[in-house]
Amino acid sequence: MTAPVRPQVGVVVLTQGTRPDDLDAALRSVLAQVDVEVDVVCVGNGWSPVGLPDGVRALALPENLGIPAGRNAGVPHVAGDLLLFVDDDARLDGDDFLSRAAALFAADDRLGVVQPRVESPGETAPTRWIPRMRKGDPRRSSPVFSLWEGVLVVRRAAFEAAGGWGDEFFYAHEGIELAWRVWDAGYEVWYRGDLACLHPAIDPARHDFYYRLNARNRVWLARRNLRWPFSWAYVGSWTLVALLRSVRSSAGRRSLRPWFAGWREGWRADPGERRPLKGRTVLAMTRRGRPPVV
Repeated sequence: MTAPVRPQVGVVVLTQGTRPDDLDAALRSVLAQVDVEVDVVCVGNGWSPVGLPDGVRALALPENLGIPAGRNAGVPHVAGDLLLFVDDDARLDGDDFLSRAAALFAADDRLGVVQPRVESPGETAPTRWIPRMRKGDPRRSSPVFSLWEGVLVVRRAAFEAAGGWGDEFFYAHEGIELAWRVWDAGYEVWYRGDLACLHPAIDPARHDFYYRLNARNRVWLARRNLRWPFSWAYVGSWTLVALLRSVRSSAGRRSLRPWFAGWREGWRADPGERRPLKGRTVLAMTRRGRPPVV
């Protein structure tokens, strides 16, 4: 009897080399997976990866190209019809994570992306990592139109049809665009509450450039992917959200200066390739309660 063919998964782990213990845990969680074949590359974003476990290749980028461009750089170096993206401060929960994810893709040709539930050991995971309007039970699965990017399983054909990650974003919101464009390519994007990964509960505002790039990339999302009036509605709604958030605290008020600096940059700077969503995609988003206006 011929042994069943194991799914092959190309794995891209992104790091700047600043968290060696976390990186080692991330890589070993991938190498521990059963009933799949993994082809793993560790991309050093402005760093030459060293001390990697056996079975992991290194790809050194001479400078920090940003998160989406760093992930894109790793994709040509791995084989597999499925791709797994892992940040160096995340790890897979259980040695059957990938085999269970692969079974989901095998059962549904339209499935393009799966985001797992995020757990933070010893802490409460932020609800923002559940990428839907009505958060509800984090173990409930549902189609989604945005993504937390720390751990994702992606069908390579869907990734290529979507054009990959948006290099221009550098940091923040590249997962929203990937979700939109995968849907636009005719695939579906799902949050799976029955799959889990582990990640510390961190505040994204720890990055000095968070507010500027958050605002700039909101504008770029609209300019790259939406037609009028959705483009204006999307930017307008998020501008209102930023203003409402700013009145809650002095820290919120201080964030307005870098936020609006990014907002202006978003309109003035070149956002890169424009690929407006098809009308049917906008309709599908609206029918599922997430029109591209917020």
